[in-house]
Amino acid sequence: RMPASLPEPDGRHRASAAFSLSFLSLVFSITAFSSSYWCEGTRKVAKPFCKGDSKGELCIRFNSADGNSSQAVQYIWETGDDKFVEKKFHAGIWYSCEEMINEDGEKCRSFISLTPASDRGVLWLSIVTELLYVLLLLTGNVLMSVEICYYSSVIDGLKINAFSAVVTVLAGLLGMVAHMMYTTVFQMTVNLGPEDWRPHTWDYGWSYGLAWTSFACCMAAAVTTINKYTKTILEFKHKRKKLERSFRIQYKFPDY
Repeated sequence: RMPASLPEPDGRHRASAAFSLSFLSLVFSITAFSSSYWCEGTRKVAKPFCKGDSKGELCIRFNSADGNSSQAVQYIWETGDDKFVEKKFHAGIWYSCEEMINEDGEKCRSFISLTPASDRGVLWLSIVTELLYVLLLLTGNVLMSVEICYYSSVIDGLKINAFSAVVTVLAGLLGMVAHMMYTTVFQMTVNLGPEDWRPHTWDYGWSYGLAWTSFACCMAAAVTTINKYTKTILEFKHKRKKLERSFRIQYKFPDY
């Protein structure tokens, strides 16, 4: 029989599973929070004038040596979609980047500066909530790791388990609220943001999916932790009833 001060094997497995899920949630949340691929899409912009001898479909030849050349006439008749080019962009909580036309690299701007003034308060609240989400996940990870390595008392382990469950559930709720607030702010920025930024087409990117995967792992870790706590309490109650029943039998039928 295993000593009462040591955790049961099934309890250790549940604690390890909860810690693994919580650690994954922490890694996913930090990766998503620091990236700029929450949303991706394209912007429709007018083709710039070609510089020097550059040619191609991404610019328009206008200033030529021969003013009556077909290239000058081409610019006059180039209308509709022929006059525009699509630039890819991606945006996150911190900044938004879009590719350069006829040049390598990207041009980035602070996403906070692009957000309408009326929605910046919500964006800052979303950022603070995301930071609290990461901080609570980190706290939950520390508590779960302490619980796994804690061998002196089952009662103390239960206290740590209960506290880590509360912290993880609270983290999950904050993460859900933060993701939803950012979604609202981004949609408002698409409709009311600067004309030189508004996307033509857009969709959610891999960072957005990673953020919600982090939330799912966080809630799975919370459920596993609560399940372990509940099962341990029920086992204690069952053992106590068996012990009380044993004492009653010994009291009624003493062994001489």
